[in-house]
Amino acid sequence: MFLYFLRRLAATIPVMLIVAVLVFLMLRLTPGDPAAIIAGDNANAEQVALIRTRLGLDQPIIVQFFIWMGNLLRGDFGESFFFKKTVAELILGRLEPTIALALCTILIAVTVAVPLGVLAAYKQGTWIDRLVMGFSVMGFSVPVFVIGYALIYLFAIKLNWVPVQGYQPLSQGFGGFLQRLILPSVTLSVIYIALIARMTRASVIEVLGEDYIRTARAKGQVESKILFRHALKNAAVPIVTVIGLGVALLIGGVVVTESVFTIPGLGRLTVDAVLARDYPTIQAVILLFSLVYVLINLAVDLVYTLFDPRIRY
Repeated sequence: MFLYFLRRLAATIPVMLIVAVLVFLMLRLTPGDPAAIIAGDNANAEQVALIRTRLGLDQPIIVQFFIWMGNLLRGDFGESFFFKKTVAELILGRLEPTIALALCTILIAVTVAVPLGVLAAYKQGTWIDRLVMGFSVMGFSVPVFVIGYALIYLFAIKLNWVPVQGYQPLSQGFGGFLQRLILPSVTLSVIYIALIARMTRASVIEVLGEDYIRTARAKGQVESKILFRHALKNAAVPIVTVIGLGVALLIGGVVVTESVFTIPGLGRLTVDAVLARDYPTIQAVILLFSLVYVLINLAVDLVYTLFDPRIRY
């Protein structure tokens, strides 16, 4: 198990290196000049050139890359062009809202989707199955920002149950923290509920046709025990896979959701940094998102071994 973990961990190093190179090149090769944005519309060419020199943007791309990589290996993400703070300080200040939103979203999605998928599989062909699958199609079809604005209109404006936008840190009280987090979390969780419920249904239906399920029923075991202890456990590998893959969608969804609900997290920071052509901030945030995605996929691979030990070898 430990050797399997080391092999998987070592495989993440070249992945992160490739991501670093691609992010750096894409930012440098796309149109737009951070120095011109910082200088403003009324700046002349000389002022823009001075800013480019101060930021090190006048050097060859290969030199800029190795300087950035050298600083990165020392744990120095650089200083933001736009916010005039260190990138590490910016990320730490925006980390709590994003982590809270992501964890709450995953918790809601898994808690709701897995039982829904099992129920749809058990009631295959009935109106319950069709209702769950209809909801899944809707979850995939409707964009996140549309769901967000619809929920804001219903629960925040019409019913006045929750605040419209904003974020309250957990340190200022759990009630206000949860009140401002629940609506964006539900908004973001809709697509994951749809994704996980469909996969759970398909996997459980396949398992329910196995001989050991018929044997368990012949022994008179309770149906709920058969569904959750036998069927769901043996269908867990593809379900865990889709939960892990959902992290990629979650990263994009966080950016949109934080913008809709004015949450000061990493997603909102990414949007602001892209608009300002803030290279150090964009590079650091994308690398952080990539690292999280790689580590979660590593965790998913390790979870596989709990359900199917053959995967270790």
